[in-house]
Amino acid sequence: MVSDRQAPAGSGNETFEIIAFRISDQAFCVRTTTIREIRGWYPSTSVPHSPPDIVGVMNLRGSVIPIIDLAYKLGMRSADATERSAIVVAEVHEMVLGLVVDGVSDILTIRANQVQPVPEITTSFDRSVAEGIITHDSGMICFLSLSRLFQRSDLETVAA
Repeated sequence: MVSDRQAPAGSGNETFEIIAFRISDQAFCVRTTTIREIRGWYPSTSVPHSPPDIVGVMNLRGSVIPIIDLAYKLGMRSADATERSAIVVAEVHEMVLGLVVDGVSDILTIRANQVQPVPEITTSFDRSVAEGIITHDSGMICFLSLSRLFQRSDLETVAA
């Protein structure tokens, strides 16, 4: 498995696959190696006193997994889920979790030289959660690092 922390490097001829999705009309992506499956929207069960980014939990073939509002986790305004929303089931730090997104758009093969560094925008933006910006025919895609977005200690708290 390719590490989510590993930045694309080399001559630019190396390729890797990403899954692209939308949150509030913005494009994001993660490596496909971190994804277990994509599910259609299904309401989750609320858990009292859970952190604000946790929508609830759902049963995934006999295992209860947390469902995370990815927009909230990224500091964006959350939108109400619709029938077009999706749950991207990912494995991060050996923990399975569901990420609510507005919709999955594509699985793409990307060349390493398509990934550009994230520009310095403001001091409040945590650039460490992004591996870079991917330039693509349809626009730009923010390339997220799930292992940096979800710290191991935060996930251990969710599992407790």
